[in-house]
Amino acid sequence: MLPESMFLRTNKRFKDGKQHCYYSVVESRRLGSGKVAQKQVLYLGEINDSQQTAWRKTLEVFDEQQQRYTPLSLFPEDRSIPIDAIDSVQVKLSEMKLERARPYGNCW
Repeated sequence: MLPESMFLRTNKRFKDGKQHCYYSVVESRRLGSGKVAQKQVLYLGEINDSQQTAWRKTLEVFDEQQQRYTPLSLFPEDRSIPIDAIDSVQVKLSEMKLERARPYGNCW
Protein backbone atom coordinates (compact mmCIF):
# COMPACT_ATOMS: atom_id res chain seq x y z
CA MET A 1 0.00 0.00 0.00
CA LEU A 2 1.17 3.49 -0.82
CA PRO A 3 0.99 6.46 1.59
CA GLU A 4 -2.45 7.43 2.80
CA SER A 5 -4.40 10.66 2.48
CA MET A 6 -7.34 11.87 4.51
CA PHE A 7 -10.18 14.19 3.64
CA LEU A 8 -13.46 15.51 4.98
CA ARG A 9 -16.54 13.86 3.43
CA THR A 10 -19.98 15.46 3.49
CA ASN A 11 -23.08 13.30 3.26
CA LYS A 12 -26.32 15.16 2.55
CA ARG A 13 -29.74 13.76 3.34
CA PHE A 14 -33.30 15.10 3.24
CA LYS A 15 -35.20 14.34 6.43
CA ASP A 16 -38.45 15.89 7.67
CA GLY A 17 -38.44 18.26 4.69
CA LYS A 18 -35.02 19.71 5.55
CA GLN A 19 -31.55 19.03 4.24
CA HIS A 20 -29.14 17.62 6.82
CA CYS A 21 -25.35 17.46 6.34
CA TYR A 22 -23.27 14.82 8.12
CA TYR A 23 -19.48 14.95 8.20
CA SER A 24 -16.80 12.29 8.54
CA VAL A 25 -13.02 12.03 8.11
CA VAL A 26 -12.15 9.42 5.48
CA GLU A 27 -8.80 7.70 4.84
CA SER A 28 -7.89 6.85 1.25
CA ARG A 29 -5.17 4.35 0.31
CA ARG A 30 -4.03 3.13 -3.08
CA LEU A 31 -3.58 -0.64 -3.02
CA GLY A 32 -0.83 -2.53 -4.84
CA SER A 33 -3.40 -3.56 -7.47
CA GLY A 34 -4.00 0.10 -8.33
CA LYS A 35 -7.47 0.22 -6.74
CA VAL A 36 -8.31 2.81 -4.10
CA ALA A 37 -9.68 1.71 -0.72
CA GLN A 38 -11.46 4.21 1.51
CA LYS A 39 -12.50 3.81 5.12
CA GLN A 40 -14.23 6.11 7.56
CA VAL A 41 -11.78 7.04 10.32
CA LEU A 42 -13.86 9.49 12.33
CA TYR A 43 -17.59 10.23 12.25
CA LEU A 44 -18.28 13.87 13.14
CA GLY A 45 -22.04 13.76 12.67
CA GLU A 46 -24.32 16.67 11.92
CA ILE A 47 -23.48 20.17 13.00
CA ASN A 48 -26.80 21.86 13.76
CA ASP A 49 -27.31 25.61 14.29
CA SER A 50 -26.71 25.60 18.05
CA GLN A 51 -23.57 23.46 17.66
CA GLN A 52 -22.38 25.70 14.85
CA THR A 53 -22.73 28.75 17.08
CA ALA A 54 -20.71 27.04 19.81
CA TRP A 55 -18.02 26.00 17.32
CA ARG A 56 -17.84 29.53 15.91
CA LYS A 57 -17.14 30.89 19.38
CA THR A 58 -14.29 28.46 20.09
CA LEU A 59 -12.52 28.18 16.72
CA GLU A 60 -9.12 29.86 16.63
CA VAL A 61 -6.66 29.90 13.74
CA PHE A 62 -2.94 30.46 14.15
CA ASP A 63 -1.82 33.46 12.07
CA GLU A 64 1.81 32.77 11.10
CA GLN A 65 2.49 36.38 10.05
CA GLN A 66 1.33 37.88 13.35
CA GLN A 67 2.45 34.86 15.44
CA ARG A 68 -0.82 34.72 17.39
CA TYR A 69 -4.18 32.97 17.42
CA THR A 70 -7.11 34.75 15.78
CA PRO A 71 -10.79 33.80 16.15
CA LEU A 72 -12.18 32.77 12.77
CA SER A 73 -15.47 31.29 11.57
CA LEU A 74 -15.39 28.68 8.79
CA PHE A 75 -18.38 27.92 6.57
CA PRO A 76 -18.80 25.44 3.71
CA GLU A 77 -18.85 27.01 0.26
CA ASP A 78 -22.45 25.91 -0.40
CA ARG A 79 -23.83 27.95 2.54
CA SER A 80 -23.94 31.69 2.91
CA ILE A 81 -22.07 33.37 5.74
CA PRO A 82 -24.48 34.66 8.42
CA ILE A 83 -24.70 38.41 8.85
CA ASP A 84 -23.56 38.22 12.50
CA ALA A 85 -20.40 36.25 11.63
CA ILE A 86 -17.28 38.37 11.97
CA ASP A 87 -13.90 37.31 10.50
CA SER A 88 -15.36 34.51 8.40
CA VAL A 89 -14.11 32.39 5.53
CA GLN A 90 -15.90 30.00 3.16
CA VAL A 91 -14.10 26.66 2.79
CA LYS A 92 -14.14 24.25 -0.17
CA LEU A 93 -14.71 20.99 1.69
CA SER A 94 -13.90 18.98 -1.42
CA GLU A 95 -10.35 20.37 -1.37
CA MET A 96 -9.68 19.91 2.35
CA LYS A 97 -7.34 17.21 3.53
CA LEU A 98 -6.14 16.11 6.92
CA GLU A 99 -2.37 15.90 7.30
CA ARG A 100 -0.17 14.54 10.06
CA ALA A 101 -3.16 13.01 11.85
CA ARG A 102 -2.50 11.45 15.24
CA PRO A 103 -3.35 7.78 15.78
CA TYR A 104 -6.52 7.17 17.77
CA GLY A 105 -5.94 7.89 21.47
CA ASN A 106 -2.88 10.12 20.95
CA CYS A 107 -4.51 13.43 21.78
CA TRP A 108 -1.49 15.03 23.41
